[in-house]
Amino acid sequence: MKKRRLRKKPIKRGLRRPFEWLGILLGMAVFSSLPHGLLFRVCDFVSAVMYFFDRAGRSVALFNLRVIEGVYPADRDIKAPHETPPTRREKLILRRSYRNMARTVGHLFWTSRKAGPRARSVADFDSNCRGILAANKPIVTVSGHLGCWEVLSQLVHLEGHKMMSVAKDVGSPAMTRLLMRSRKSIGQEIVPAEGAFRVLMQGLRDGYDLGLLVDQVVKAKEGGVWVRFFGRPMPVSAAPAFFAAKGKVPIIVAWSRPLKDGTYRCDRLDLIPSESARDVWGCTQRCLAALERVIRRHPSCWVLNYRYFRKVPSAAELAQLEDREAKARVQKGMKVA
Repeated sequence: MKKRRLRKKPIKRGLRRPFEWLGILLGMAVFSSLPHGLLFRVCDFVSAVMYFFDRAGRSVALFNLRVIEGVYPADRDIKAPHETPPTRREKLILRRSYRNMARTVGHLFWTSRKAGPRARSVADFDSNCRGILAANKPIVTVSGHLGCWEVLSQLVHLEGHKMMSVAKDVGSPAMTRLLMRSRKSIGQEIVPAEGAFRVLMQGLRDGYDLGLLVDQVVKAKEGGVWVRFFGRPMPVSAAPAFFAAKGKVPIIVAWSRPLKDGTYRCDRLDLIPSESARDVWGCTQRCLAALERVIRRHPSCWVLNYRYFRKVPSAAELAQLEDREAKARVQKGMKVA
């Protein structure tokens, strides 16, 4: 049965690839030419179509939403069927999450032309975030697939920082190169995830800020560490803590909040000094905790249809996580005392 599912995956990718190419080419040709208001209307239509047809994605999104809101316990299997269909309120949140994702992708294509002026016209930092960036060059910026994550690194670059971000492969190598070219349009450096470590370390030494997203599953053998996210174990990248400690630079955890008028404001969620980053696990857990707080308040701004909790720790990995959590509680108690 498992072998049959593995055989189906290449077939599905092959069938899906022409549509991916069509979407990217249309995005670069059409989205980049639209006024911003019309761009959002088109993105909203696309997101409604995606929501209607993406049955599996809707199920994952509902699971994640119910985990966030404490409806599902921490030990519930993501593959278990839902006991009840989504409520009207839950459907609204799921639709808005799809809409936010479509608008973010639309923003990426829209800023493939006149990137600097366009990014400035629709987004800005709050004063606190801007002051931190002005006082720290370089700095490690951390966020998640939350709000318009594309605009965050763009604005950091426009503040006079040399910016280096990581991008995972999407579809074929040619498709990945095309998307990376769009991301590079504003002047930031984009590094492929494969073999990114040395490039990022050298970039930090050369004065580049690093832009990293941490709400993704990263296996331990690929540099991941098990943390607690919404009460559930999840392996995520320890790269922000590692680079901050090695480069002796702080970490700013931030997100770009969508506003009602269609613009974005980038807010600081946490500022972690380089000394604290030496505790790699503690720093990584702190980054996820900062994102968790804002996701609880704004679940529709998060990409809900990603399988965040698909990995289950082994007995040894779970024991290690619980041991680290126990030590962290003891240290916290000692500081309070």
